[in-house]
Amino acid sequence: MKDLNEANENLVPFQYHVSDAVLEEIRSRVANYPWHEMPDDGGWEYGTNMDYLKELCAYWVDGFDWRAQESRINSFNHFKTPVEGINMHFIHEKGSGKNPMPLIISHGWPGSVAEFFDLIEPLAHPERFGGNIEDAFTVIAPSLPGFGFSGRPPRPYGPRKMASVLNSLMTDNLGYKNYLAQGGDWGGAICSLLCYDHAPACFAIHINVLTMRHADGPQTPEEKAWSEQFDRDQIMQDGYRTQQATRPQTLSYAMMDSPVGIAAWLVEKFNSWSDVENNDIESAHSKDELLTNIMIYITTGTFNTASWIYYGRREEGGRILSSEGRQVEVPTGCAVFPAEMLNWPPRSYADRIYNIQHWTEMPRGGHFAAMEEPEMLLNDIRKFARTLRS
Repeated sequence: MKDLNEANENLVPFQYHVSDAVLEEIRSRVANYPWHEMPDDGGWEYGTNMDYLKELCAYWVDGFDWRAQESRINSFNHFKTPVEGINMHFIHEKGSGKNPMPLIISHGWPGSVAEFFDLIEPLAHPERFGGNIEDAFTVIAPSLPGFGFSGRPPRPYGPRKMASVLNSLMTDNLGYKNYLAQGGDWGGAICSLLCYDHAPACFAIHINVLTMRHADGPQTPEEKAWSEQFDRDQIMQDGYRTQQATRPQTLSYAMMDSPVGIAAWLVEKFNSWSDVENNDIESAHSKDELLTNIMIYITTGTFNTASWIYYGRREEGGRILSSEGRQVEVPTGCAVFPAEMLNWPPRSYADRIYNIQHWTEMPRGGHFAAMEEPEMLLNDIRKFARTLRS
């Protein structure tokens, strides 16, 4: 591949800076939030725990150093480029050695590229972290359309349309003939559609969540039992999904005016979807990690457009990968984390959707694997990629 800036003259280097006035406005709104009440027996069962949110907000006002986090964001190589009418943002870290493998890593909701800050450099430069240079990747980490630093789509895009945008980014804008794709949450769905719709450019995928479904449904008693339990488990998750998939604009009016509201909406998911101990969210995520991700949503004004992806998926037909039941043909690696809130199906079910060549059952970790267990995820991506390199 050519030098990055030679590959497309429309690639523009990007740095992010929030003005002091905006930071002070956020701080003031958080400091002056009109706290209300919750039931006497309220922990996290009713939603975001108020005692914890007050603690987080107190730190936000008096202890959180956004400038330090902003500096960390800007320590990576950021670019923007027009892709299918959207001003797409991405981090690009050229890998070490003679032939680093192109790897696009995709986040989901309520995440951002901040999920990958502990992964990017070790993936690109393993020799700097006690690894082998032969395992190097050139890492591309985009902000999904409408999320964070990327521009918004003209209307809600689902994961299939987003996969088209990311494939165009990789092949047309960056000039890669082929690449490996990795993702969790929406990134896992996008990876599935990248390899389904855009092979052989996307020649393999590695996922740490299985969001797609087979058109024929569960077949064996074990698969049927999993499906029934999955539906029961998701009952308490369906409220936010239904709102964002049907009336996202209504929700946005309240959220755009309330940093605390956005924090509560996002923190609830980081607590309930992570492998936390005794509802202690900070056993999985630090306050700085949580607030950095929250601040990206707030300062870019993308809470609304990020939620559009749920509306887009509904329009695209939901979770079914292929109405014909056709299997993903490219090699697929799966990292199965035990506290994943979208409980993994039996291997037999997954095998009917994907050409699974690599399956690792992890000892711990949940939905936000790149943040919770970056070393485990890193090692699993490397292990899978070795089979592709050979």
